Amino acid sequence: MSGVSGGIAAQLLAAGGTVLVAILAPARLRSLLAGSACVALGIAGVATGLVAMFGAGGAGLRIPVALPLGVSVEPLVLAPDRLGGVFMALAGAVAAVTSLYGIGYARGAAASRSGWAAFAVFAVGMQLVPAASDAVSFLAAWETMAIGSTVLLLADHEARSEVVRATQWYAVMTHASFLLLLAGFAVLGAEAGGTSFATIEAAGVSGGTASVAFVLLLGGFATKAGLVPVHVWLPLAHPEAPSHVSAAMSAAMVKMGVYGLLLAVLRLLPPGPAWWGVLLLCLALASALYGILQASVATDLKRLLAYSTTENVGLIMVAVAVALLLRGAGDEPVADVALTAALLLALSHAAFKTLLFLGAGAIVHATGERDLDRLGGLARVMPTTSLAFGVAALGAAALPVTSGFAAEWALLQSLIHGDGRDNVALAILLPVAVAVVALTAGLALLTFVKAYGIAFLARPRSDAAAHGHEVGSSMRVAMLLCVAAVVGLGLAPGPVAAGLASAVGADGIQVVGVLGVSLPAVDALLDPVSLVLLAAVVLVPVLVVHAASARRAPRRDVDLAWGCGGVRASPRMQYTATSYAEPLVRVFDDALQPRRDLLVSHADESRYLVSHVRFRQQVTDVVADRVYEPLVRIVLGVGEAARRIQNGSIHRYLGFSFTALVLVLMVVTW
Repeated sequence: MSGVSGGIAAQLLAAGGTVLVAILAPARLRSLLAGSACVALGIAGVATGLVAMFGAGGAGLRIPVALPLGVSVEPLVLAPDRLGGVFMALAGAVAAVTSLYGIGYARGAAASRSGWAAFAVFAVGMQLVPAASDAVSFLAAWETMAIGSTVLLLADHEARSEVVRATQWYAVMTHASFLLLLAGFAVLGAEAGGTSFATIEAAGVSGGTASVAFVLLLGGFATKAGLVPVHVWLPLAHPEAPSHVSAAMSAAMVKMGVYGLLLAVLRLLPPGPAWWGVLLLCLALASALYGILQASVATDLKRLLAYSTTENVGLIMVAVAVALLLRGAGDEPVADVALTAALLLALSHAAFKTLLFLGAGAIVHATGERDLDRLGGLARVMPTTSLAFGVAALGAAALPVTSGFAAEWALLQSLIHGDGRDNVALAILLPVAVAVVALTAGLALLTFVKAYGIAFLARPRSDAAAHGHEVGSSMRVAMLLCVAAVVGLGLAPGPVAAGLASAVGADGIQVVGVLGVSLPAVDALLDPVSLVLLAAVVLVPVLVVHAASARRAPRRDVDLAWGCGGVRASPRMQYTATSYAEPLVRVFDDALQPRRDLLVSHADESRYLVSHVRFRQQVTDVVADRVYEPLVRIVLGVGEAARRIQNGSIHRYLGFSFTALVLVLMVVTW
């Protein structure tokens, strides 16, 4: 066996072994044994992906298929190319870290036989999607990933009714994605005369057929990736799933949508008309801005992170769309920078979003709370989690020297230096994209200052936060591995960017020194060593002054004899997540459409005396409220009307069957 075929076989064996361990292991050892087996599965995915990424893959694994009646079908092939290797390694790394975390985190249904077996199925499905070299195996891996994640999402359905609703939405949207992909690949396969990606690529499908396939595939991949307006499952599913599952879904599963779109536009379809890029760019910009707006006002920590995923995927798709537009305009060097930025953004998001969800899971595990308005003061009782979540927040806010900074720097370089002088669409869209990305970056900074500051600083706002505790060793080790990834990717952008650029055939990405990166096409240089030295020059004096002040005047807890009629400080005097976000809600009132309720209660003695005032503000998803909820009502209404047809009459049912047969024969004849 070659390196890739052996690696894929090892992944399949590891997945099967994990399922057996999950079924047979005793309950007290199940999480340890099944979680360790899942870690091995993820490591096998990383190793196989790296081999494929650097072009040492071989022929891959071929699975012959035989159908009755002599129907000829091309064999199923699992052989990732260099781009597929990147995403297989990404999925494997996330699966390994989240499995390690799950050893200490999983409990209840998530630690059951079905819980760990489904996690193995989910992980191997994610890792095999980028390995597929034909439409049939791609869709099979895609559906395997969907089934595993759906079972995992249902883990706590007996404890919380919200889980059932979230799973229903997720199941509908993920199968809508599957149907769109099935239709898109069917269009390409029918035109090319085969289902293998090599056959489709060689056919050079173009014209209207290519546009139909692009729209169908874009719809399917955008639904899985969580782009607006097909993002509605994200803020429902991520908060209700176990946190290690949420991390895998957000950091790896949604990237399969990104990979699928890159596969379509870079390999399966020839260069298309400009409106492909314009459509994708509009969806991406809307997703980035809408996602971070919703995240900035959210008070549920996991819901905040879910909307942040929509924002991050939007930025990745901005880079892909700009690359398509620039290639169409003949600006290949800057298009290569944009493609490299897309992969850097995908890798960066996988690192810090895994860490953010694992940190959120640690908070839920230790306090039972995910409402930011009821947290606070966790830095003292959860120091490792506080450090890890803080590093992840820096990465999500794209601050030096983290992975997020290097990725967004590359994206901005491609947007700023794109030449739109001879192209009207580029001349209009590139400045708009720069403005949206800049606004998104600012809102992301505000969002994660809120998330970290409200949760970990100041005083506890509830007894649960006050009595929090640090989590177990496996959970801490998993988070520290993610910390190393976030910082490591930020400190070594040069080697990482060069490796990713080679996966998409991008030229002009150069390593400067040992760690830095140079982009000659846009005359830009990023030297992380200089950034580290600059940060040290700024931070070291501050830390020295702080340490000297703390030593000279140590902290003392004193009770004031008189505190102006009350205590010196209490949680009620602190900002909450809601009050912190209130200015943003007012500024973006038209876009967010918040619901406000004001209840004034009067004293019994007189209606002119106010007993108390209660104000409540709720920000919901405008797209879900204005688009999907009316659609659901229509579908349910049609369903209720259709029930009247089922009156138990066998004569009526025979008439329906005969009518359907006649219609089918007419269609076939036509």
